[in-house]
Amino acid sequence: MEKHIPVLLHESIELLNIKPDGIYVDCTLGRGGHSSEILKQLTSGKLYAIDQDPTAIIEGREKLNKISNNFEILEGNFLNIQALLALKGVFEVDGILYDLGVSSPQFDVPERGFSYRFDGPLDMRMDTINNQLSAHEVVNTYSYEQIRDILWKYGDEDFAPRIAQTIIDNRPVNTTFELVELIKKSLPQKVLKKPKHPAKKTFQALRIYVNDEIGVLTDSLKQSLDLLKPGGRISVITFHSLEEKIVKNIFNEVTQDPQDAILASLPIRIESNAKFELIIKKPIKANVGELENNRRSHSAKLWAIRKK
Repeated sequence: MEKHIPVLLHESIELLNIKPDGIYVDCTLGRGGHSSEILKQLTSGKLYAIDQDPTAIIEGREKLNKISNNFEILEGNFLNIQALLALKGVFEVDGILYDLGVSSPQFDVPERGFSYRFDGPLDMRMDTINNQLSAHEVVNTYSYEQIRDILWKYGDEDFAPRIAQTIIDNRPVNTTFELVELIKKSLPQKVLKKPKHPAKKTFQALRIYVNDEIGVLTDSLKQSLDLLKPGGRISVITFHSLEEKIVKNIFNEVTQDPQDAILASLPIRIESNAKFELIIKKPIKANVGELENNRRSHSAKLWAIRKK
């Protein structure tokens, strides 16, 4: 099993500007890589780590317990960040971190059905208890148009019509390898010869759709902005263009006052009324060293915002 290496670890923690007595939230506990670095810097402060994967919670807790007991794990989806924190009497925080995407260990468990590299049941649910919609249901019960549109919208798959039709013609499709073979059957040789795995876009699209990752991220980010204390910060690590678009649009929206365009044209400098400001103008990408050591870092981008 491939070891999970946290992406843009030091950069994302540094941008949070951690105060030893602050309250911080890691929305994506995973295997505890980013949470560990936050916890190491806290003395009287507290870390709340969110995850909906039972395996991640067990492994994450074990790792954090070795550092200190200034943390609490909240089991659930970061869609409910405000409610989860409210149950603990927390209504304001100093910093929030999102490391988006599926962790390597989840990919590497065949039974979870995330990976085109291992044979397993078509599942792809992050939350196997509360989420009733699996990739198996989508692939085997959705119409041609629905499957085609999912592959277009969430996977940017150029051959979505061909793949959708092949799936419809060969149902039932029960395993990840069965789906991989149908995808390969749908693609021209010139695409199959490319270094990228031919099933990557389709699997990404199904995973994003099954877990409603786009809707969840949008709602959660808006809640997180409301939770920040003045001076509080959010760091977000994205892995594909759909996530980037959401983060960019929301951050731009809250850092620009409607009056800013008018103020910029005036001969005198007047302070913007926007409640937030970007900490970095352009997202940070992994450096050469990280790119060599961690293949997950190639598509990663780090964004950060601060409440004034």
